[in-house]
Amino acid sequence: MATGRTHRPATRSRGIPEATVARLPLYLRALTALSERSVPTVSSEELAAAAGVNSAKLRKDFSYLGSYGTRGVGYDVEYLVYQISRELGLTQDWPVVIVGIGNLGAALANYGGFASRGFRVAALIDADPAMAGKPVAGIGVQHTDELEHIIESNGVSIGVIATPAGAAQQVCDRLVAAGVTSILNFAPTVLTVPDGVDVRKVDLSIELQILAFHEQRKAGEEAGPDGSAAATAARAAAAVAGDRKGPDGDMPAVMPA
Repeated sequence: MATGRTHRPATRSRGIPEATVARLPLYLRALTALSERSVPTVSSEELAAAAGVNSAKLRKDFSYLGSYGTRGVGYDVEYLVYQISRELGLTQDWPVVIVGIGNLGAALANYGGFASRGFRVAALIDADPAMAGKPVAGIGVQHTDELEHIIESNGVSIGVIATPAGAAQQVCDRLVAAGVTSILNFAPTVLTVPDGVDVRKVDLSIELQILAFHEQRKAGEEAGPDGSAAATAARAAAAVAGDRKGPDGDMPAVMPA
């Protein structure tokens, strides 16, 4: 199989929007589940629901791939799996290195979904000398002194950073200097990279903070503007028991917050 250093996905050259590219893995996941159940065809509405998007957006996205389905039949599941996998570059082998084998790095190394999706963990790297040679997910951890040699010998173009924040930029710089052009960053910091290097950031704490924001808003809406659930209930009762006509005769005298 070809390595990730010699073949790159064709999405950019074909002018597929980044928003569409971001949705292709969602479609692929839904299609793979259908394929595993031996479902031969799927409608745009069914696939959109499974992927969590609306059907009009799905059809627009697929038009960039040159796939329009068949009226009354839908889309061929196996062909779409192949087509999307090809666009994402998943029909070839992508060797990946994971740098930082703490709890998170070890969990990533043990994740079984990489191989089935076109990614091969080529090496695990850590700065702690005590970790050298220790097997994680059946792979011996190597010291960061070997980073450049590992990248060159394995033809690695994708690196995963799972180090503490303070070490992430230095690791990033070394990865880029060694030839890595795509980085998945789990460290809680923003990385600076040169043009031509793609970075995707995954920050679980930020996602939790966003959820906390929405939970707070929901709680505030239930409690009312003054923070009191009792006040909200009192306003609702007034709207029911009081004068329900406003000056124009059809507007509630007490409007909901």
